[in-house]
Amino acid sequence: MQPFDTARLHFRPFADADAAGMLALDADPAVRRYLGGMGGPRATNLAQSLAVIRFIQAQYTANGIGRWAVLLRETGEFMGWAGLKLVAGPINGQQDFYDLAYRFRPPFWRQGYGYEAAQAWRDHAFETLGLARLCAYADVENTGSRRILEKTGLRQCNEFREGSTRCVWYEAPNPSLSN
Repeated sequence: MQPFDTARLHFRPFADADAAGMLALDADPAVRRYLGGMGGPRATNLAQSLAVIRFIQAQYTANGIGRWAVLLRETGEFMGWAGLKLVAGPINGQQDFYDLAYRFRPPFWRQGYGYEAAQAWRDHAFETLGLARLCAYADVENTGSRRILEKTGLRQCNEFREGSTRCVWYEAPNPSLSN
């Protein structure tokens, strides 16, 4: 898959040069506020951040998909990540599903970037990859992320626990396969 753009965002596979940006993202307590047990290991230095990037890069090879770096098109600044991930599970009783997610640094919050990224990856999932279904989940208290998922067209299905975190499960069928 080739890098692509939306009106304001540039998406590309992670590169080693993204380690400092990933470290800043992972180190920010505001970013991790709603992650609970869902956030994965937290990088505390550049070597650990690079290891996270290498883990994501391995997913590209193994699954043909994974989270991608998101850059502000206008400046090339690292904003965070977004994308799809094949999850073996089980999470919420689900296995082998494609999870839509995004994570941005706080200076990029409340400007529509999360929605723009979620739309782009939803469209990629359905139009390019031809996935039958797209899933996502968020902390029940993360109203911002939940609003993005709903606005993107995913519907709320149920609540469940992921570790100690109360989550809401979302999903959407591919509209071109629903007929």
